[in-house]
Amino acid sequence: MRHPTTETPMSTNQDPAAAVRPAPATETVTRWKVACAGDEALGLGHPRVWLAISPATGFVECGYCDKRFVIDRAHAHDDH
Repeated sequence: MRHPTTETPMSTNQDPAAAVRPAPATETVTRWKVACAGDEALGLGHPRVWLAISPATGFVECGYCDKRFVIDRAHAHDDH
């Protein structure tokens, strides 16, 4: 998990500047709403949370594990 500094906001869920910072894991998805529960196989699980991808940024990051979900706009389902 990232630790906050004066340059890094506490949450990067919809921060457009987050697009230039590398995520620990990235998953390309076709749904605008995704669920994240961490990576339990690595012992990095957390409570399941639902996240909505912003059409403006095209991604969302989990507030617990910083995993980034990027929408595949060409194959996205219109569920937002």
